[in-house]
Amino acid sequence: MTADEMLKGIRQALKEEYDLLPSISKVDVEGPTIVFYCKDFTAFVENAGLVRELAKKFRKRILLRPDPSLRLEERKAEEEIRRIVPAEAEIRSLEFNEELGEVIIEAVKPGMVVGKEGVIFREILGKTGWAPRVVRAPPIRSTFVDHLYRSLRADLETRRSVLRKIGRRIYRGRASKQEWVRVTFLGGSREVGRSAVLLQTPESRILLDCGVNVASEEKAYPYMDVPEADLRQIEAVVLSHAHLDHSGFVFSLFRYGYEGPVYCTPPTRDLVLLLGSDYLKVCEEQGREPPFGRDEMRAFLTHCITLNYGEVTDISPDVKITFHNAGHILGSCVTHLHIGEGLHNLVYAGDIKFEKTRLFLPAARIFPRVETLIMESTYGGPEDAHPPRDQAEAELIQTTNSTLERGGKVIIPVFSVGRSQEIMLVFADAYQKGLFEGKVYLDGMIWDATCVHALYPEYLNPEIREQILSEDSNPFRAPIFERVEGPDHRQAVIKSDEPCVILSTSGMMTGGPVLEYFKHLAENERNSLIFVGYQAEGSLGSRIQKGCPEVPMPEPGGRIRGVKVKLQVKTIEGFSGHSDRSHLINWVKRMRPKPSRVICCHGEESKCLSLASAIHRILSVETRAPYNLETIRLR
Repeated sequence: MTADEMLKGIRQALKEEYDLLPSISKVDVEGPTIVFYCKDFTAFVENAGLVRELAKKFRKRILLRPDPSLRLEERKAEEEIRRIVPAEAEIRSLEFNEELGEVIIEAVKPGMVVGKEGVIFREILGKTGWAPRVVRAPPIRSTFVDHLYRSLRADLETRRSVLRKIGRRIYRGRASKQEWVRVTFLGGSREVGRSAVLLQTPESRILLDCGVNVASEEKAYPYMDVPEADLRQIEAVVLSHAHLDHSGFVFSLFRYGYEGPVYCTPPTRDLVLLLGSDYLKVCEEQGREPPFGRDEMRAFLTHCITLNYGEVTDISPDVKITFHNAGHILGSCVTHLHIGEGLHNLVYAGDIKFEKTRLFLPAARIFPRVETLIMESTYGGPEDAHPPRDQAEAELIQTTNSTLERGGKVIIPVFSVGRSQEIMLVFADAYQKGLFEGKVYLDGMIWDATCVHALYPEYLNPEIREQILSEDSNPFRAPIFERVEGPDHRQAVIKSDEPCVILSTSGMMTGGPVLEYFKHLAENERNSLIFVGYQAEGSLGSRIQKGCPEVPMPEPGGRIRGVKVKLQVKTIEGFSGHSDRSHLINWVKRMRPKPSRVICCHGEESKCLSLASAIHRILSVETRAPYNLETIRLR
């Protein structure tokens, strides 16, 4: 059945089963979504569950879009909206989009614009003829977020054209009667970095993650030059989360001819753009040619389709996906792929955290069906055991306070997404309890990433969500935090006699402002360098962590200077966004239903092999630890 035949069937059902066709002028497809262009919203306003009922009936996402003849003039529509919406919602702005028939309502309390069971939302729709799109007013202002909002509202006609093309490809109908499923590992197997897994069926080729290895030049990118990775035939790209080792090559796909969709959660979309911008900046500073540019980032935004946790969505004629919480970083997901008419069910877990943290709930473990699980092995070795989080937090505060008391500065290299915010929450909590008094400087992309976290409290655990939604108790706005505004400010922090804490990117010391702090502060024994995250083999952070007494650092003019490592170097385990071996095994043990095959990747070779062996021994299921370029038939 083609897309046009599917739409014809939907129109027929709307006429015969629901008597709705007189109120709907057009039915179209945009990406995986079916769009109803409405001449009359009465039925939808009066029946709160009608859209859900139609979505369940057709097993598709449904979007209502008003016919232009219904719309009030913008000034009158604004007056009506402000009358309907309670003042407590604190509307910040209204922006009307003629092309889509939408009014974007930015409010401090978006839930009050929607109303209980959508009652206010439907009233706006019925009385103004404009479809409301409610967005949260940023609790913390950021130039990046402001620019992102503008970009999302730009060139909508091009985006609609792209989505129509994608939709017709998704719903083109099945051409083959054969049934088989296989996966090919294009990166991230028996290594950490450049994760990329190609899922193939007779109908589809879907790329699960597309990352880079920032710690390697020779093995930086996935094997996208193999015949089966032909970009013209790839149906879709699915991103598990925004870290560069899972997303950093996705922009490059558009440089080399990819024209399909990229599926991810809304926070992942924002953070991918943020980290991509940072990656471009680091390449520029290091004199390296980046694998993508701004044009490719714009193409990504045009082709990106966001899904929230729990939304079941068609992405090809024979594959549906559903995202579930992975507990790793903001917006990270475990992806459930339903292939064929019950032919096979694959769960792809890029990175997971199977325990509650200050930011997130544990990774999801219950799915409709699971035959094959692909999972990470970052900390899958027998020696990998993280200490309790409260012990790690106490050690961090104690080490920091000791450094400050002797008049030193503390450098903490962090990933701008996830680890930064976890460490910020530890310091904010210690400050609130009177256990820490000092200044914490935030350098690199940390501030912008924190602003993105504040935009999506619904993706955080309930406790931190409530704090962010309360202006008085938002921990990210604690007075101890100060953003480093640029090179001059950075130099002032370095030269100041003030003891302080510096959170700076990059987390593995492969680039970014942390190198500037290290270069100037490393030879002072009063200072400390605290590692709170994974240091990939070959990275500068790994070499320092292993005790290297002197490291080469670039100077202006291309000169290299040897910097002696005299400051205290300490590694504090327990802050990782990854699960350790026992938690990884426990996650698989508690997964429902139990998978019959487990494939271990995203880890050093010994750890992939060890974790696969342990899971086979404990659960009596088939396990594999594939090499890059290896193909496994799943069905």
